[in-house]
Amino acid sequence: MKAKKKSEKDTKQLHRHVVHEAEGVASGAVAGALLGVVAGPPGMVAGAVLGAVAGGVAAIAMDNDADRKAAHTQELDEEIGVMGGDLGAPNLQHPPAKVGAYSVAASGAGTSGGDTPAEGPMQTPDE
Repeated sequence: MKAKKKSEKDTKQLHRHVVHEAEGVASGAVAGALLGVVAGPPGMVAGAVLGAVAGGVAAIAMDNDADRKAAHTQELDEEIGVMGGDLGAPNLQHPPAKVGAYSVAASGAGTSGGDTPAEGPMQTPDE
């Protein structure tokens, strides 16, 4: 079953590469033909051929770069635990607490002074 999934994934990826390369060849041929119009019909043909080659090479390079970046991203995701399922796992090695008490702010206690907190739209004026 796993080999079948792998081959389906490879087939889809190959199909995607072929489509992108065909798009690159076609757009390069059109751009080359448009630039070759200046030299007449022979220039259009030469421009289309050269543009198709350049478009195909550019599409292959872009696909290879995208595959390399995707593999690197997947490697990083597995390393930090996004793909492995242990992101935020409680198995981290934190140092133990020295005193066992919560901080004043974390426990919800008020401020140590007699001032009212500056939480509203207007603060009380200082005297």
